[in-house]
Amino acid sequence: MSAVTDTVRIAAPGNPIGRSIRDSLIVAKRNLIRMSRIPEMLIFGLIQPVMFVVLFTYVFGGSMKIDGSTSAIDYKNFLMAGIFAQTVTFATASSGAGIADDMHKGLIDRFRSLPMARGAVLTGRTLADLVQTALTLLVLAVVALLVGWRVGTYQDTNAARVLAAFGLLLLLGYAFTWIGALIGLTVRTPEAATSGGLIWLFPVTFISNAFVDTSNMTPWLRHIAEWNPFSATVQAARVLFGNPGQSTSHAWPMEHPVWASMLYSVLIIVMFRTLAVRKYRSATA
Repeated sequence: MSAVTDTVRIAAPGNPIGRSIRDSLIVAKRNLIRMSRIPEMLIFGLIQPVMFVVLFTYVFGGSMKIDGSTSAIDYKNFLMAGIFAQTVTFATASSGAGIADDMHKGLIDRFRSLPMARGAVLTGRTLADLVQTALTLLVLAVVALLVGWRVGTYQDTNAARVLAAFGLLLLLGYAFTWIGALIGLTVRTPEAATSGGLIWLFPVTFISNAFVDTSNMTPWLRHIAEWNPFSATVQAARVLFGNPGQSTSHAWPMEHPVWASMLYSVLIIVMFRTLAVRKYRSATA
Protein backbone atom coordinates (compact mmCIF):
# COMPACT_ATOMS: atom_id res chain seq x y z
CA MET A 1 0.00 0.00 0.00
CA SER A 2 2.85 2.37 0.82
CA ALA A 3 4.52 1.72 -2.51
CA VAL A 4 1.28 2.38 -4.39
CA THR A 5 0.71 5.59 -2.46
CA ASP A 6 4.26 6.78 -3.15
CA THR A 7 3.83 6.04 -6.84
CA VAL A 8 0.61 8.03 -7.02
CA ARG A 9 2.19 10.92 -5.18
CA ILE A 10 4.99 11.06 -7.71
CA ALA A 11 2.45 11.05 -10.52
CA ALA A 12 0.44 13.87 -8.95
CA PRO A 13 0.66 17.33 -10.54
CA GLY A 14 3.70 19.32 -9.53
CA ASN A 15 1.87 22.62 -8.95
CA PRO A 16 0.82 22.48 -5.26
CA ILE A 17 -1.66 25.34 -5.56
CA GLY A 18 -3.34 23.80 -8.60
CA ARG A 19 -3.47 20.41 -6.93
CA SER A 20 -4.92 21.90 -3.76
CA ILE A 21 -7.67 23.68 -5.72
CA ARG A 22 -8.44 20.54 -7.73
CA ASP A 23 -8.58 18.29 -4.66
CA SER A 24 -10.72 20.79 -2.77
CA LEU A 25 -13.23 21.00 -5.63
CA ILE A 26 -13.39 17.20 -5.88
CA VAL A 27 -14.18 16.92 -2.17
CA ALA A 28 -16.71 19.76 -2.44
CA LYS A 29 -18.42 17.93 -5.31
CA ARG A 30 -18.54 14.76 -3.22
CA ASN A 31 -20.23 16.61 -0.36
CA LEU A 32 -22.70 18.39 -2.65
CA ILE A 33 -23.72 15.07 -4.22
CA ARG A 34 -24.17 13.64 -0.74
CA MET A 35 -26.31 16.62 0.29
CA SER A 36 -28.48 16.29 -2.83
CA ARG A 37 -29.25 12.71 -1.87
CA ILE A 38 -30.43 13.82 1.58
CA PRO A 39 -32.87 16.66 0.73
CA GLU A 40 -34.25 16.73 4.27
CA MET A 41 -30.96 18.31 5.38
CA LEU A 42 -31.72 21.38 3.26
CA ILE A 43 -35.41 21.38 4.17
CA PHE A 44 -34.78 21.26 7.91
CA GLY A 45 -32.06 23.88 7.49
CA LEU A 46 -34.67 26.21 6.00
CA ILE A 47 -37.38 25.68 8.59
CA GLN A 48 -35.54 27.31 11.51
CA PRO A 49 -34.66 30.65 9.85
CA VAL A 50 -38.15 30.91 8.34
CA MET A 51 -39.62 30.37 11.81
CA PHE A 52 -37.35 33.10 13.20
CA VAL A 53 -38.49 35.52 10.50
CA VAL A 54 -42.18 34.87 11.17
CA LEU A 55 -41.93 34.79 14.97
CA PHE A 56 -39.73 37.86 15.40
CA THR A 57 -41.67 39.83 12.80
CA TYR A 58 -45.14 39.21 14.16
CA VAL A 59 -44.41 38.64 17.88
CA PHE A 60 -41.87 41.40 18.56
CA GLY A 61 -42.77 43.77 15.75
CA GLY A 62 -44.46 46.85 17.20
CA SER A 63 -42.93 46.43 20.66
CA MET A 64 -39.33 47.24 19.73
CA LYS A 65 -38.14 50.84 19.39
CA ILE A 66 -35.92 51.42 16.37
CA ASP A 67 -34.61 54.93 15.71
CA GLY A 68 -37.26 56.25 18.07
CA SER A 69 -40.10 54.46 16.29
CA THR A 70 -42.11 51.43 17.40
CA SER A 71 -43.42 50.80 13.89
CA ALA A 72 -43.70 47.09 13.08
CA ILE A 73 -42.54 47.86 9.53
CA ASP A 74 -39.38 49.60 10.77
CA TYR A 75 -38.56 46.68 13.04
CA LYS A 76 -39.16 44.24 10.20
CA ASN A 77 -36.63 46.04 8.02
CA PHE A 78 -34.24 46.37 10.96
CA LEU A 79 -34.54 42.68 11.81
CA MET A 80 -33.77 41.00 8.51
CA ALA A 81 -30.03 41.74 8.44
CA GLY A 82 -29.78 40.05 11.85
CA ILE A 83 -31.80 37.03 10.72
CA PHE A 84 -29.66 36.67 7.59
CA ALA A 85 -26.47 36.80 9.66
CA GLN A 86 -27.81 34.34 12.22
CA THR A 87 -28.76 31.91 9.46
CA VAL A 88 -25.32 31.86 7.85
CA THR A 89 -23.55 31.44 11.19
CA PHE A 90 -25.79 28.61 12.34
CA ALA A 91 -24.41 26.58 9.41
CA THR A 92 -21.42 26.10 11.71
CA ALA A 93 -23.22 23.33 13.57
CA SER A 94 -23.99 21.27 10.46
CA SER A 95 -20.43 21.72 9.19
CA GLY A 96 -18.97 20.45 12.44
CA ALA A 97 -21.44 17.56 12.62
CA GLY A 98 -20.62 16.51 9.04
CA ILE A 99 -16.89 16.43 9.70
CA ALA A 100 -17.40 14.61 13.01
CA ASP A 101 -19.54 12.05 11.18
CA ASP A 102 -16.79 11.49 8.63
CA MET A 103 -14.34 11.08 11.50
CA HIS A 104 -16.64 8.64 13.28
CA LYS A 105 -17.00 6.50 10.12
CA GLY A 106 -13.27 6.49 9.43
CA LEU A 107 -13.53 8.48 6.20
CA ILE A 108 -11.01 11.06 7.38
CA ASP A 109 -8.38 8.34 7.83
CA ARG A 110 -9.08 7.11 4.30
CA PHE A 111 -8.74 10.61 2.90
CA ARG A 112 -5.45 11.10 4.71
CA SER A 113 -4.08 7.91 3.14
CA LEU A 114 -4.68 9.35 -0.34
CA PRO A 115 -2.25 11.61 -2.23
CA MET A 116 -4.34 14.71 -1.55
CA ALA A 117 -3.30 18.24 -0.77
CA ARG A 118 -3.25 19.00 2.94
CA GLY A 119 -6.40 20.78 3.95
CA ALA A 120 -8.30 19.85 0.77
CA VAL A 121 -10.77 17.69 2.70
CA LEU A 122 -11.66 20.53 5.05
CA THR A 123 -11.65 23.18 2.32
CA GLY A 124 -13.92 21.06 0.14
CA ARG A 125 -16.30 20.49 3.02
CA THR A 126 -16.51 24.19 3.89
CA LEU A 127 -17.04 25.13 0.22
CA ALA A 128 -19.92 22.65 -0.04
CA ASP A 129 -21.43 24.11 3.13
CA LEU A 130 -21.05 27.58 1.62
CA VAL A 131 -23.12 26.52 -1.42
CA GLN A 132 -25.82 25.13 0.86
CA THR A 133 -25.78 28.32 2.94
CA ALA A 134 -26.13 30.44 -0.21
CA LEU A 135 -29.21 28.44 -1.27
CA THR A 136 -30.70 28.82 2.21
CA LEU A 137 -30.01 32.56 2.15
CA LEU A 138 -31.68 32.89 -1.26
CA VAL A 139 -34.86 31.17 -0.07
CA LEU A 140 -34.83 33.20 3.15
CA ALA A 141 -34.55 36.45 1.17
CA VAL A 142 -37.64 35.47 -0.82
CA VAL A 143 -39.53 34.74 2.42
CA ALA A 144 -38.39 38.10 3.82
CA LEU A 145 -39.74 39.90 0.76
CA LEU A 146 -43.05 38.06 1.15
CA VAL A 147 -43.46 39.24 4.75
CA GLY A 148 -42.71 42.83 3.78
CA TRP A 149 -38.95 43.38 4.03
CA ARG A 150 -37.66 46.01 1.61
CA VAL A 151 -34.26 47.55 0.87
CA GLY A 152 -33.66 51.30 0.68
CA THR A 153 -36.20 52.15 3.38
CA TYR A 154 -33.75 54.30 5.38
CA GLN A 155 -31.35 55.50 2.71
CA ASP A 156 -30.86 54.97 -1.01
CA THR A 157 -29.17 51.79 -2.15
CA ASN A 158 -28.65 49.87 -5.38
CA ALA A 159 -28.25 46.31 -6.66
CA ALA A 160 -24.46 46.34 -6.27
CA ARG A 161 -24.70 47.34 -2.61
CA VAL A 162 -27.35 44.70 -1.92
CA LEU A 163 -25.20 41.99 -3.54
CA ALA A 164 -22.22 43.24 -1.53
CA ALA A 165 -24.26 42.85 1.66
CA PHE A 166 -25.10 39.25 0.81
CA GLY A 167 -21.42 38.71 -0.07
CA LEU A 168 -20.34 39.88 3.40
CA LEU A 169 -22.95 37.63 4.99
CA LEU A 170 -21.67 34.61 3.07
CA LEU A 171 -18.07 35.52 3.94
CA LEU A 172 -19.00 35.54 7.62
CA GLY A 173 -20.80 32.22 7.23
CA TYR A 174 -17.75 30.71 5.50
CA ALA A 175 -15.49 32.00 8.28
CA PHE A 176 -17.68 30.42 10.93
CA THR A 177 -17.72 27.05 9.14
CA TRP A 178 -14.00 26.84 9.85
CA ILE A 179 -14.80 27.14 13.54
CA GLY A 180 -17.27 24.31 13.02
CA ALA A 181 -14.59 22.29 11.22
CA LEU A 182 -12.25 22.61 14.19
CA ILE A 183 -15.03 21.58 16.58
CA GLY A 184 -15.91 18.59 14.38
CA LEU A 185 -12.30 17.40 14.43
CA THR A 186 -12.01 17.87 18.18
CA VAL A 187 -15.10 16.07 19.49
CA ARG A 188 -15.80 12.34 19.22
CA THR A 189 -19.38 12.16 17.95
CA PRO A 190 -21.63 14.09 15.52
CA GLU A 191 -24.06 14.75 18.37
CA ALA A 192 -21.33 16.43 20.41
CA ALA A 193 -20.32 18.46 17.34
CA THR A 194 -23.89 19.70 16.90
CA SER A 195 -24.14 20.73 20.55
CA GLY A 196 -20.66 22.24 20.55
CA GLY A 197 -21.41 24.11 17.35
CA LEU A 198 -24.57 25.71 18.71
CA ILE A 199 -23.95 26.42 22.39
CA TRP A 200 -21.49 29.29 21.79
CA LEU A 201 -23.48 30.73 18.88
CA PHE A 202 -26.39 31.85 21.05
CA PRO A 203 -24.42 34.42 23.10
CA VAL A 204 -22.56 35.52 19.96
CA THR A 205 -25.77 36.17 18.03
CA PHE A 206 -27.91 37.54 20.86
CA ILE A 207 -25.28 39.76 22.51
CA SER A 208 -25.22 41.82 19.35
CA ASN A 209 -27.20 44.35 17.36
CA ALA A 210 -29.06 41.65 15.43
CA PHE A 211 -32.41 41.85 17.19
CA VAL A 212 -32.27 44.95 19.41
CA ASP A 213 -30.69 48.39 19.36
CA THR A 214 -27.48 48.17 21.40
CA SER A 215 -28.02 51.68 22.77
CA ASN A 216 -30.64 50.17 25.09
CA MET A 217 -28.10 47.77 26.65
CA THR A 218 -26.12 48.38 29.82
CA PRO A 219 -22.74 50.03 29.01
CA TRP A 220 -20.52 46.99 29.56
CA LEU A 221 -22.80 44.73 27.51
CA ARG A 222 -23.12 47.37 24.78
CA HIS A 223 -19.32 47.49 24.37
CA ILE A 224 -19.19 43.71 23.96
CA ALA A 225 -22.00 43.82 21.39
CA GLU A 226 -20.42 46.65 19.41
CA TRP A 227 -17.06 44.86 19.11
CA ASN A 228 -18.68 41.53 18.31
CA PRO A 229 -17.64 40.39 14.78
CA PHE A 230 -21.21 39.25 14.24
CA SER A 231 -22.48 42.78 14.97
CA ALA A 232 -20.08 44.28 12.43
CA THR A 233 -21.51 42.14 9.63
CA VAL A 234 -25.09 42.85 10.69
CA GLN A 235 -24.39 46.59 10.73
CA ALA A 236 -22.62 46.40 7.36
CA ALA A 237 -25.60 44.58 5.86
CA ARG A 238 -28.01 47.20 7.21
CA VAL A 239 -25.92 50.01 5.75
CA LEU A 240 -25.69 48.33 2.36
CA PHE A 241 -29.37 47.33 2.37
CA GLY A 242 -30.32 50.89 3.33
CA ASN A 243 -32.38 49.62 6.27
CA PRO A 244 -33.05 51.37 9.62
CA GLY A 245 -30.86 50.84 12.65
CA GLN A 246 -27.82 52.87 11.58
CA SER A 247 -25.55 52.98 14.63
CA THR A 248 -24.46 56.24 16.26
CA SER A 249 -21.81 54.44 18.32
CA HIS A 250 -18.21 55.67 18.20
CA ALA A 251 -16.83 52.10 18.34
CA TRP A 252 -14.62 51.52 15.29
CA PRO A 253 -16.56 48.44 13.99
CA MET A 254 -19.80 50.40 14.09
CA GLU A 255 -18.31 53.46 12.36
CA HIS A 256 -16.68 51.33 9.64
CA PRO A 257 -18.84 48.20 9.56
CA VAL A 258 -18.02 47.09 6.00
CA TRP A 259 -14.27 47.14 6.57
CA ALA A 260 -14.66 45.67 10.05
CA SER A 261 -16.82 42.84 8.70
CA MET A 262 -14.26 41.91 6.03
CA LEU A 263 -11.35 42.18 8.48
CA TYR A 264 -13.03 40.05 11.14
CA SER A 265 -14.06 37.36 8.64
CA VAL A 266 -10.62 37.11 7.04
CA LEU A 267 -8.92 36.90 10.45
CA ILE A 268 -11.30 34.14 11.55
CA ILE A 269 -10.67 32.18 8.34
CA VAL A 270 -6.89 32.47 8.63
CA MET A 271 -6.83 31.60 12.33
CA PHE A 272 -9.28 28.70 12.40
CA ARG A 273 -8.25 27.22 9.04
CA THR A 274 -4.69 27.01 10.35
CA LEU A 275 -5.86 25.36 13.57
CA ALA A 276 -8.26 23.01 11.78
CA VAL A 277 -5.68 21.82 9.22
CA ARG A 278 -3.18 21.26 12.00
CA LYS A 279 -5.76 19.27 13.95
CA TYR A 280 -6.67 17.32 10.81
CA ARG A 281 -3.10 16.13 10.40
CA SER A 282 -3.04 14.60 13.87
CA ALA A 283 -6.69 13.61 14.38
CA THR A 284 -7.64 9.95 14.63
CA ALA A 285 -11.04 8.38 14.21
